Amino acid sequence: MLTNKVFMKKTKRGNILKIVREHYLRDDIWCGSAACQKCPLDENTTLLDQVPESVSERFTFPHYLLLDTNIILYQMDLLEESAIRNVIILNTVLDEVKHRSAVVYKRLRAVLSNPERKFYTFVNEHHKDTYVEREPGESANDRNDRMIRTAAEWYGKHLSPQAGKKSAGAGLRIVLLSDDADNRAKAMALGLNTCSAAEYMKAAKAKFAHLLDKIAQRELVSESKDPLFPSHLTVLQIHDGIKNGKLMQGGFLASRENYLEGYVRVEGIEKAVLIQGRMNLNRAVDGDIVAIEMLPESEWKAPSDVVLVDEQNDPGDMVEPDPTFSVKPQAELEPTAKVVGIIKRKWRQYCGILLPSHIHGSTRHIFVPAERKIPRIRIETRQAATLLSQRIIVAIDQWPRHSRYPQGHFVRALGPIGSKETENEVILLEHDVPHNRFSEDVLACLPQMPWKITGADLKRRVDLRDITICSVDPPGCTDIDDALHARRLPNGNIEVGVHIADVSHFIRPGSALDREAASRATTVYLVDKRIDMVPELLSSNLCSLRGGEERFAFSCIWELDDQANIKLTKYHKSVIKSKNALTYEEAQIIIDDAKQTNEVAVSLRMLNKLAKILKKRRTEKGALVLASPEIRFQVDSETHDPIDVKAKQLLDTNSMVEEFMLLANVSVAEKIEQEFPECAMLRRHPCPPQSNYEPLVKAAQHQGFEILTTSGKELATSLDNAVKPDNPYFNTMLRILATRCMMQAVYFISGTLQREEFFHYGLAAPIYTHFTSPIRRYADIIVHRLLAACVGADSTYQELLDKKINSNLCNNLNYRNRMAQYAGRASVALHTHLFFRKRSEDEQAYILFIRKNALQILVPKYGFEGTIYVTGRNNEEIKTGVRFVYDEEQQTQRCGTIVFRAFDPVVVRLSLDSTNVQHEKLVFELVKPYIEGFSVKPEGAAVDVETPKRKNEQQAPTPKSKKNKKAK
Repeated sequence: MLTNKVFMKKTKRGNILKIVREHYLRDDIWCGSAACQKCPLDENTTLLDQVPESVSERFTFPHYLLLDTNIILYQMDLLEESAIRNVIILNTVLDEVKHRSAVVYKRLRAVLSNPERKFYTFVNEHHKDTYVEREPGESANDRNDRMIRTAAEWYGKHLSPQAGKKSAGAGLRIVLLSDDADNRAKAMALGLNTCSAAEYMKAAKAKFAHLLDKIAQRELVSESKDPLFPSHLTVLQIHDGIKNGKLMQGGFLASRENYLEGYVRVEGIEKAVLIQGRMNLNRAVDGDIVAIEMLPESEWKAPSDVVLVDEQNDPGDMVEPDPTFSVKPQAELEPTAKVVGIIKRKWRQYCGILLPSHIHGSTRHIFVPAERKIPRIRIETRQAATLLSQRIIVAIDQWPRHSRYPQGHFVRALGPIGSKETENEVILLEHDVPHNRFSEDVLACLPQMPWKITGADLKRRVDLRDITICSVDPPGCTDIDDALHARRLPNGNIEVGVHIADVSHFIRPGSALDREAASRATTVYLVDKRIDMVPELLSSNLCSLRGGEERFAFSCIWELDDQANIKLTKYHKSVIKSKNALTYEEAQIIIDDAKQTNEVAVSLRMLNKLAKILKKRRTEKGALVLASPEIRFQVDSETHDPIDVKAKQLLDTNSMVEEFMLLANVSVAEKIEQEFPECAMLRRHPCPPQSNYEPLVKAAQHQGFEILTTSGKELATSLDNAVKPDNPYFNTMLRILATRCMMQAVYFISGTLQREEFFHYGLAAPIYTHFTSPIRRYADIIVHRLLAACVGADSTYQELLDKKINSNLCNNLNYRNRMAQYAGRASVALHTHLFFRKRSEDEQAYILFIRKNALQILVPKYGFEGTIYVTGRNNEEIKTGVRFVYDEEQQTQRCGTIVFRAFDPVVVRLSLDSTNVQHEKLVFELVKPYIEGFSVKPEGAAVDVETPKRKNEQQAPTPKSKKNKKAK
């Protein structure tokens, strides 16, 4: 049977086109039921059970579930439960879900692909008895709802037993699940069995009662409750407000320190707009795209300088007045706004814990997210007794005006609170790190083992196996993606080669492996594990440039003179055989041992000499030498628990490798931008706005130093000159502060920005990219493909040259890199807590900042940073009889005759506070200088505060580990 759809389309020139689309209808599409006596059996399709078992007693007869679109969009957590079986998904519903939510669609496809779940897709759009035409004036949504009801009605008639025939499926019916009250009412009028998801699960059988916790709360709230928050504007009102300039839109960023404060980044405004107070926040959640209205200047506020956490157990649906924030001078006030509408929610699933309810047997509980930026969430669960000791995942469903907190539902439990495995899982989930096993489709893209280089491979590559090449990496590194060589040429110049693993040879564009690597974007390094971007066969074997093994590489070769001036550059795909895989320390020992004169030693010494010249030249141009406190854990080989921790150390060999990786990245950036000026993938580091430097400039001023920030060169020179002979660690602390003033470096496509915006501020490089780590960064794979096309080693493809596609790819790469960085820091924090459980230590430290109510402390030995509170939120004494006085102008805290200034040396005691199981924290207590009633008495031998240990000072500069040596 054939139907036609006719469309009239007006062209740009004003002509009218008549478009006719043919729509084929059939009567032989199988219904999918094993109980069916009418359809021919399709042996290759999912079989719905002949006598299905139901999880609910709402309907006592055997039945299949037929789902409305909104059930799938909002109740996917329930549908993913294995108990939900024998479900019919209409083609109409599948298409609508695909267009409305790619994430939910992907989850649904995963369920449909599992034959054990008994989810059957019925192609109702092409069945002559279930297809309906859209009526004049009928909306697409109403027509889809009618299609769903028609299909449910047809199934009911179709599965009814034929006269005179007995069937094991006798009495089998269809239940239409819909959370749309109007759709249910119309279905009931047709005599269909229907109910909402909540109604269905409230009648769940005893063994499935726990599934009720998974129901998303979608029902509208009774208007009889008094609203606590202002109503949000409608979409039309928001659109009109933005159009006439009354409203602005931007991404909402909640504060970690103060739950009643946040910011909105508005495009075109340099500084984020402050939002302060519960009513002004108006139910915005971190990440939401919101509409804001600026407050009159008389109502502008200054950011709060106190830490404020919502610590109430369950205050019910009531809102107390906001605390009074300290009044600031007019000069410190910032443009302030209020949230008037939500343009797009960015809710996700959140990890955290349940608070015990003060009402025995209550099913209503407060969930506290691990991420401090997220508000508490009210959920209903009947499993509280079990879940109180577990880390759990919760999803937000809605935040009505009458509710103090958003409302959500329980998704799943992760494991016991405090367990290292559970906490690692929390880190990965909270930072949105893809960490599932690689799919069969991805693994099918890998080469067959045993793998070897063939004669045909050698014909297409330059053979460099006889050159003395070696790699230099951190100890235990298995994903070795770079190697180096240097040798003297007959003309007296030096040939230097950077050889990078040819990952793009194994990852072909458009393959399942390529899509997965693009999605993951980066390898994520935690303290005790690594989440690979590509399968281990590539990352630790075929692409890893291991010593003594032949490997494919992409080589960047320079001819340099003795002053490191580039005379010639060439690029080619190659075959190499690394002579040795050295650690930084092993390479340093070889360089320093004058007795060693073999080819590896000679090569390393040449590289080291040239690297020092390159670094000096970079710093003279204004490249910044910054610092951040980083630490390395020594973990137990069996339990993987931390048994020792110390600050990372830098050797000359770290800098040697870094210099040549930077040189390769700059050289390749110039090449690909020259060949592909519109679609080269580059990396830029924007110059920070001058306001970012305020903490650094003020801190230096109070110490008598002037930090100039108008250019990178001036900043670098100022930092070099800011030296205190009596405090050798002072300069490192200034560089740590400077690091925190910086903007994030980001990937971008060359054709989307002006040439002057390509600049990399930190490196003082006019152009830069990432070429040297394709095993762990997807950006490098794209750059390899571009470079291969430049030198004729490979061909281009459509997506590689598509500016829009690659700009979207850059957005994902930037997001994943940022999340990987945060996940790494969270892992360090977790292992720090594990290390200090049942342990305390007195350590040399320095004051980094003076706060209104606290001292910000840095411990160089461990790279730890923490806070010693000296007064309460309202300037009250923390310890009776001990009074601290804050001098805002001089930036000091005074207690009696003792005055604390930034960068002063102190001794602190480190211990772990586990009273808050959700947020264990490292506690800093003052040991020296000793203040009676406030300080703690020293443990063991006294520590000399005035003469900090030189060993500790030397361990503080930023290391360049495998995961960050080329990450600028």
